[in-house]
Amino acid sequence: MANEFSLEVIKRESLTKGGLNQLRKKDRVPGIFYSYDSKESVSFYVERKILREAHKSGARIFNINVGDKKRTVIFKSIQYHPITDMVIHVDLYGVKMDQVVVVNVEIKLIGSAVGIVEGGIVVPGLSDISIECLPMDIPEFIEVDISNLKLGDSFRIEDLELDEKLGIKSSPDQILASVTHPMKEEEPEVVEEEEMDEE
Repeated sequence: MANEFSLEVIKRESLTKGGLNQLRKKDRVPGIFYSYDSKESVSFYVERKILREAHKSGARIFNINVGDKKRTVIFKSIQYHPITDMVIHVDLYGVKMDQVVVVNVEIKLIGSAVGIVEGGIVVPGLSDISIECLPMDIPEFIEVDISNLKLGDSFRIEDLELDEKLGIKSSPDQILASVTHPMKEEEPEVVEEEEMDEE
């Protein structure tokens, strides 16, 4: 069962891009809250250090106060800065504990593929997949054991053996990892040399 964590968020007005950047400079991360039972969204910000504590807790379920209401939420999406990898925006989604939700869960490749010994290289596929389950059953990540992959083999979503509480929403034929021949780019060089000899 997933842990819960109380997340302190502060309501804010809608801001321009410049205003959002000012927030971030003060170590505050802007976000949007929306819920299964409302079409309205609420803009907020959360202190970066609190966000770090939430991440360290390993929790998947969070409690926040929106106005005078205590709400149970999950992180629906997290945006990272492309260079610094710092969190720049979060979306929180209000859930009902007995109602199934659809979320993206990180894929972690484990093991060393036997195909590497045969001269192959491991090419990672999707970094996360979409699943549906009750909020309390959301896994922190899904492990994919690639130990048995030989040269030319692929591990697809349909090969996953997940807990029956988890339903897969992503397309079953999508690849999570494959073992392929390393790319060789020697032939064009040989052709160039032959052309030079003819001259």
